[in-house]
Amino acid sequence: MPVAGLRPGTPDQPADLVIRNAKVHTNDPGRPRATALAVRDGLISAVGDDADVVPLVGPDTRVVDALGRRAVPGLNDSHLHVIRGGLNYVLELRWDGVPTLRQALAMLRTQAERTPPGQWVRVVGGWSADQFAERRLPTLDELNAAAPDTPVFVLHLYQSALLNRAALRAAGFTRDTPDPVGGQIVRGHDGEPTGLLIAAPGALLLYSTLAKAPALDEADRAGSTRHFLRELNRFGLTSAIDAAGGFQSFPENYGTVMELARQGQLTLRIAYHLFPQTAGQELDDLTRWVSTVRPGDGDAWLRLNGAGENLTWAAADFENFTEPRPHLGGYETEFEKAVRLLMENGWGFRLHATYDETIRRDLAVFEKLAAEGLFPHGNRWLFDHAETVSPDSLDRIAALGGAVSVQNRLSFQGEAFVNRYGAPAAAEAPPLRAMLNRGLTVAAGTDATRVSSYNPWVALHWLVSGRAVSGRRLAAEHNRLSREQALELYTLGGARLTGEEDVKGRLTVGSYADLTILSADYFTVPEPDIPHIESVLTVVGGRIVHGTQEHQGLAPDLPAVTPSWSPVTRFGGYHATPAPGLAGSHQAERVAEAAAASEEQRAWREARGLALPGQGAAPLDPCFF
Repeated sequence: MPVAGLRPGTPDQPADLVIRNAKVHTNDPGRPRATALAVRDGLISAVGDDADVVPLVGPDTRVVDALGRRAVPGLNDSHLHVIRGGLNYVLELRWDGVPTLRQALAMLRTQAERTPPGQWVRVVGGWSADQFAERRLPTLDELNAAAPDTPVFVLHLYQSALLNRAALRAAGFTRDTPDPVGGQIVRGHDGEPTGLLIAAPGALLLYSTLAKAPALDEADRAGSTRHFLRELNRFGLTSAIDAAGGFQSFPENYGTVMELARQGQLTLRIAYHLFPQTAGQELDDLTRWVSTVRPGDGDAWLRLNGAGENLTWAAADFENFTEPRPHLGGYETEFEKAVRLLMENGWGFRLHATYDETIRRDLAVFEKLAAEGLFPHGNRWLFDHAETVSPDSLDRIAALGGAVSVQNRLSFQGEAFVNRYGAPAAAEAPPLRAMLNRGLTVAAGTDATRVSSYNPWVALHWLVSGRAVSGRRLAAEHNRLSREQALELYTLGGARLTGEEDVKGRLTVGSYADLTILSADYFTVPEPDIPHIESVLTVVGGRIVHGTQEHQGLAPDLPAVTPSWSPVTRFGGYHATPAPGLAGSHQAERVAEAAAASEEQRAWREARGLALPGQGAAPLDPCFF
């Protein structure tokens, strides 16, 4: 159809897609702004204004009018557990964005009634007690009242899990079940488990308990992953770097995304990492992998990026901020062997490191290998998280050619961090400005789904405002970013970690046609409105993968969610609430509507002799006159 007078011509190389009438932020210093762009064969073929794209409109070109909305490069979460999240998405009740505990418990009660015998209700990450108006967790009594017969597992950050009585039975916990190393099964005076599990400080007890719940079959795992990717597209995500993680074995748990990639059904570009799963076998796993696959294997949709975020289990520090920092034993000997193996074989890697104490020990190993010429060696490597990294450690990371990936974990764990380490430490956690000032490559992400929410706009709000979901300002003013800088970390930052900055993260000719049109202008909305932004149109590789509002129906439909009792069929994913600024405009609209209604009522009363002209709605009532 012609759009605002555009008529198709017969160009030699017509565009497949044209976006026009947009406020395009390109991330390109050479041309930072545009109003239109064209796409051919999955790549951007023109950027500019109508005069630049109209000559490329052919009979089969789809022309989309952005109606003056903001368009930005597709977002790229540099640390997202997308593969594991996809395998379980349709099984999980999401409390992400839910504003009150009362509403969360009502959702849980409803889902318990819908869940068939033998299945569990699982609330697994993406929320914090700090987001609720009540500022507290549910009690065990509340869980048991909401679901007396259906097993319920509620994970709260890396700190704890709550199980109702039915879940305790299903998981096999009794008074004789011993506490595992690094975890605690809380018991009552009678010695029986109460249903509270505590990470002390490791979360293995929490995750191993969750692993006892029934899993999806292969067909449902594929559907679950497709719906999770579409949920990520809903927020403008077009790429993610999968950080692997516990209970994510290669190749078994990667089979679903690999098959979807073969079928051309991915709607998100994924660069994945490999994570040794068994303590004591890490070197065997890494040796096998470096001899069979190499970073970069795959294509533009699914590719291997390296090892991590653990190389050896003994070197991992756990970020349960309600507990003291874990004191790690000696791990350097095996850790050095793992790093040497990777560097000598051209593999990059990423390392989970929350505390500067761990980072300093890791850097000492790297510096030892640097004396042999292995650092810097052209391999991409980085630290993840780094909440308490010191200035000296940042200098050492820069000297060794490293990078840093930061996440908004303090959006959800900020209150616990302040309670343990104090507000001054939280103001610098992590030291974003200090990283950027040293010229380090810094990328942003969420660490979803088991702690933070996968909503990237919550993370962008944290980078810009320094506020936790409680509303408390944590980051110092000098440690907060401009909106442009934050967006760069969420677009080009991730592309740099995968070596794709030439084709990803900018809207320039020859780049991947990955972009999103936003529901509100990220650069101008009031700061509290940033977490409420969504995408109205998401394009990946020139394909429209998500459309809503005026673009409803442009993305192909997905098969129905299965199983039919899935929480997603009733509640969806992230729970959207009105933006504060939008809520104010709605209130103003209602006032205007009320005023208009009053004027209509006055005219109606005057026409019937029930009010005198010019006297408003003053009644002519015999009781008064």
